[in-house]
Amino acid sequence: MDTSESGTAAEAEETEPSPRGRPRPGWRRWAMDTRPLRRPAYRRLWSSTVVTAVGSQLTAVAVPKQIYDITGSSAWVGYASLAGLAPMVLFALWGGAVADTVDRRKLLLVTNSGIAVTSVLFWLQAAAGLGSVAVLMLLLATQQAFFGLNAPARNASIARLVPAGELAAANALGSTVMQTGLVAGPLLAGALIPVIGLPELYLLDAVALCVTLWAVVRLPALPPAGTATVRRAGIRQIAEGFRYIARHKVLLLSFLADVIAMVFGMPRALFPQLAAETYAPYGEGLALGLLFAAIPVGAVAGGLLSGTFSRARRHGWMVIGAVVAWGAAIAGAGLSGSLWFAVLFLACAGVADMVSMVFRGAILLSAATDEMRGRMQGVFTVVVAGGPRLADVLHGTAGAAFGPRTAVTGGGLLVIVAMLGLAAAVPALRRYRL
Repeated sequence: MDTSESGTAAEAEETEPSPRGRPRPGWRRWAMDTRPLRRPAYRRLWSSTVVTAVGSQLTAVAVPKQIYDITGSSAWVGYASLAGLAPMVLFALWGGAVADTVDRRKLLLVTNSGIAVTSVLFWLQAAAGLGSVAVLMLLLATQQAFFGLNAPARNASIARLVPAGELAAANALGSTVMQTGLVAGPLLAGALIPVIGLPELYLLDAVALCVTLWAVVRLPALPPAGTATVRRAGIRQIAEGFRYIARHKVLLLSFLADVIAMVFGMPRALFPQLAAETYAPYGEGLALGLLFAAIPVGAVAGGLLSGTFSRARRHGWMVIGAVVAWGAAIAGAGLSGSLWFAVLFLACAGVADMVSMVFRGAILLSAATDEMRGRMQGVFTVVVAGGPRLADVLHGTAGAAFGPRTAVTGGGLLVIVAMLGLAAAVPALRRYRL
């Protein structure tokens, strides 16, 4: 890999890279690897993520709450989710191509500004008492479109801000923050809604996004590397991205590993049924909350202990092992008649998911050239968003036909079989190392 793609010369001069492979003493070898935070540019990007990880979840809770308050229908809440999915998918694919043709810092400024303006509009409609589901769905679709444009540029920029040896650690830092937001954001929203109300919740998100804009402004310029020509960002360039994936098996396998884990093994659609039937003696509300919280809590724990794995060099084997461990933990949750054992297994699945996220992300950044990283991250965004939604359909159908515990257990076992079969059939992932 060309070291010029791993970080800018200016950033390399701002800090001394930590020695590679030197074990840290005592408990520090277990703790999160924070070497990337010594890089000022990455630290700015990461700090903006810290703020938005929680702030974005405030809006994620407020929108369905407001729609339900207006309609009294959970169906409309579901329709709103679909309204945001289509533009996110479309603009993530296009945004990946755009990120490969322009200065990624400028693209981040434009898209973060768009998301912030959308949050302000959410606040204005709520403060005005508009009560229009159509307006909410339009704003949600717009917000998700900006997110689709933003995510590929943000993720692709990481490889320009830290050296190759710190990519896994950088992914662990970012993923831990996002997972923490998934836990803390909804809890904070639930506590604040009765106190300050929905309009102010939207306003808090808008203010948080202004903080991220300041962090992005201070990033170095991130123009396309290795080319002096201006490229277009159209259908042909998006298609080139998919052809690039097909030609590079390790990239294709990293995407397939995530599809296998999420589509076959994400049982969240069955959590309400499990809470109402299998774990009803524990209290349906308690059971439902614990089931939904277990995976992200486990992921956060995995991130905090990422010093145990972020320095590994055999990235391919780490992905394979993590996906197999995810499947085994999900199967264990399905076999558990006790809520506490089920939660424990789901938390273990969250740890495995964190390991998988860290090394799949590192593979995408290290195995792809800079001119293709945006498009790779666009496809990654689509896979991450689409896989769990397909899983909802698959597990919901299987749960209705065979019962929730059988569906969860079967899905976990299917993950193990499919991942091991893929690893045995195509050796590219097994052989990949940094």
